[in-house]
Amino acid sequence: MNIELEIFSPVHQIKNKLFDDKGLKVFIKRDDLIHPIISGNKWRKLKYLLNQAQAENKIHLVTFGGAYSNHLLATAAAAAKFGFKATGIVRGEAINNDTLFLCRLHGMELLFTDRESYRDKPALFKKHFADNPETFFIDEGGASTEGAKGCSELIDELTETYDHIFCACGTGTTAAGIINGIETHQLPTQFHAVPVFKNGDFIKDEIDKFLTKPIGYHLHTGYHFGGYGKADEQLIEFIKQFVATTGILIEPVYTGKMLFALYDLVNKNYFKPGNRILAVHSGGIWGLLGMKDRF
Repeated sequence: MNIELEIFSPVHQIKNKLFDDKGLKVFIKRDDLIHPIISGNKWRKLKYLLNQAQAENKIHLVTFGGAYSNHLLATAAAAAKFGFKATGIVRGEAINNDTLFLCRLHGMELLFTDRESYRDKPALFKKHFADNPETFFIDEGGASTEGAKGCSELIDELTETYDHIFCACGTGTTAAGIINGIETHQLPTQFHAVPVFKNGDFIKDEIDKFLTKPIGYHLHTGYHFGGYGKADEQLIEFIKQFVATTGILIEPVYTGKMLFALYDLVNKNYFKPGNRILAVHSGGIWGLLGMKDRF
């Protein structure tokens, strides 16, 4: 039996005078609505991994993340929902926070490790679970060919064609999946990845390794705001205004940066009048828990 989660991810138009003035129509794909916790690209990346684990009779998911990782929380919730055990190997010193509280509440066991050891995740998995044939390795963020396959299905759901699609980029898996979906459907759509890391050019190699064939796309590396998990007052104010005027909750780690990039490029006349643009809300709103003091 395949593991499935009902997909509810409508497309909503974002109304804004800026877009009207530039002759653009901007929409947002609400992957944040798929599930309260297993939301956005998190479910898309986990779907085929969980089915693989089930097919291999693995009952214990082992994955990796930082202390505020949405991926850890999503994996914990998915494990609870679909009957798996789960262990999260957490980068850094042992702490308690809201995210890890929710991981534990969903039954996930947490193992903390130093940052140097964390760099070699297969070695960590082998160290703790080599003698346990029931365990199943899931890389940080769900980065995998299976994850990209799940993300490609986002394009299957679209009922309209867009000139441009934007998505925030962390591991490159979601971006690769969407690009593969665009190629599969032979769409004339240009894809735009917004890396959330400083010096984000490296993400091209991460995207390319999950592509089904070499395909062109755009990288916008100037919107990291200091690096992963970093934000300045300009970004925080943008998020406050966006949420207050749209009712759509976003966070500063991923979707906030991607939407800031989109609005900035609109201001700079990057697009042609008449263009239709789709922004992908990749979920992750629980990331707000680690940045409450900024708001």
